[in-house]
Amino acid sequence: MGHNHSHDHGHHTNNKTALLWSFIIIFGFMIVEVIGGFLTNSLALLSDAGHMLSDAAALGFSLLAFKIGEKSASYSKTYGYKRFEIIAAFVNGITLIAISLYIYYEAYQRFLEPPNVSASMMIIALIGLIVNIIVAWMLMRGDSKGNLNIRSALLHVFGDLLGSIGAIIAGILILIFNWNIADPIASAVVATLIIISGVRITKDAAHVLMEGKPSNVDIDMLYKKLEEISGVQEVHDLHVWSITSEFPAMSCHLVVKDSVERDELLKKATELIMENYDISHCTIQIEGENFNRMECDSCL
Repeated sequence: MGHNHSHDHGHHTNNKTALLWSFIIIFGFMIVEVIGGFLTNSLALLSDAGHMLSDAAALGFSLLAFKIGEKSASYSKTYGYKRFEIIAAFVNGITLIAISLYIYYEAYQRFLEPPNVSASMMIIALIGLIVNIIVAWMLMRGDSKGNLNIRSALLHVFGDLLGSIGAIIAGILILIFNWNIADPIASAVVATLIIISGVRITKDAAHVLMEGKPSNVDIDMLYKKLEEISGVQEVHDLHVWSITSEFPAMSCHLVVKDSVERDELLKKATELIMENYDISHCTIQIEGENFNRMECDSCL
């Protein structure tokens, strides 16, 4: 089935470049934030630095996933290694949830005993905000909508961006009103936003790993369209899934009249699927009306 490989290769190159520079910038500033967090005794800043560390790990892991995904298909991995990108997205989602839970725990401890926090943390948080905006912009220039791996890395950065905003707001409240409790409050709010993103990306990655259908494919409509092709009597054993974010695949069996020109019918079915559902890899088995097929418990 036709597929625009040059278009995919361009996206792939853009994604790798964006991830590489994002990793370098995030990792460098994370070191600055850790030092600043200890010097100012700010949980908001330290939690932001901790999230930046996870960002760096997530970006590095996503970059590694793209690199591994470039390996050619083999007899043992007939679809290649592209699904490693989904595994990376799943791990990144779980990491987001784990970080959020840890921040909740630390924030609770500080609610019980609010520490003295230096408002000068705002300076470092402001620089962090600028860094995160730059990195988010770089990642959004990649395929942040179509590629789940890039989207999971971007959500890490967005969570970090929110952490910087939270630290700035907490710093203002501490400076003006001496509200040291603003620090754990800001951390808890950011943790809530991060955990929502983590659950969403983990759910999307798990859907792909469980061979779930792509969201843009209406199975009932696909059945109807295929059955409307002249000469098709029945459609069965239809499966639609994703190898990775940008690689939807499909297989099905078409029961056809014995008198039909099978090559022409196969061409029509393939064109219909390509034009309407953007499926990258399609396998269609043609069966005569008198073909005695075996029943499959797991097939539609």
